[in-house]
Amino acid sequence: NKIIMSQNKQPWKTLSKKIIYDNPWIHVEEHDVINPGGHAAIYGVVQFKNYALGVIPIDNEGNVYLIGQHRYPFNEYTWEIPEGGGNKNEDPLFNIKRELREEAGLIADTWTLLQEIHVSNSVSDEYGYIYLAQNLTPCDPDPDDDEDLKILKIPFAEAYQMLEDGKIKDSLTVIALLKAKIVLGL
Repeated sequence: NKIIMSQNKQPWKTLSKKIIYDNPWIHVEEHDVINPGGHAAIYGVVQFKNYALGVIPIDNEGNVYLIGQHRYPFNEYTWEIPEGGGNKNEDPLFNIKRELREEAGLIADTWTLLQEIHVSNSVSDEYGYIYLAQNLTPCDPDPDDDEDLKILKIPFAEAYQMLEDGKIKDSLTVIALLKAKIVLGL
């Protein structure tokens, strides 16, 4: 039996909205709602002002370039694909090309959209794009002044093993590695 869900019915009723916080990157609201069960409740919604963008650069030898950096919210050093925010009024591909150049010091001739994602749709409207970049040419990296980045060039199989071993937890990187493995047959 197939389960078919109505995609037109809005099971939530919004009674009111209150702005809790706003900065150049996010807008947070608290909504008074009637939930699908018919009960009064509150719902916190984080609205992102930029797209989430990521790119998995793979060179002709099958190496992946990962970026190492300290992530403030988790107080952890992470390895992840080049990522950044993209202005919603601009083409996401234009912005991720900039991120690849700035963070990894790479320019790619071949670009493939691997996946569009809802990054955390239970509490936010953050929308993301993940690309595959190939036919790479090195250039000088130019990270933002608030970024202290390391670049790691490793075979795809080693990056994938980092995922399997739980050393990679970043959602865009996890999706990029899984999708690239399928699309490229690695």
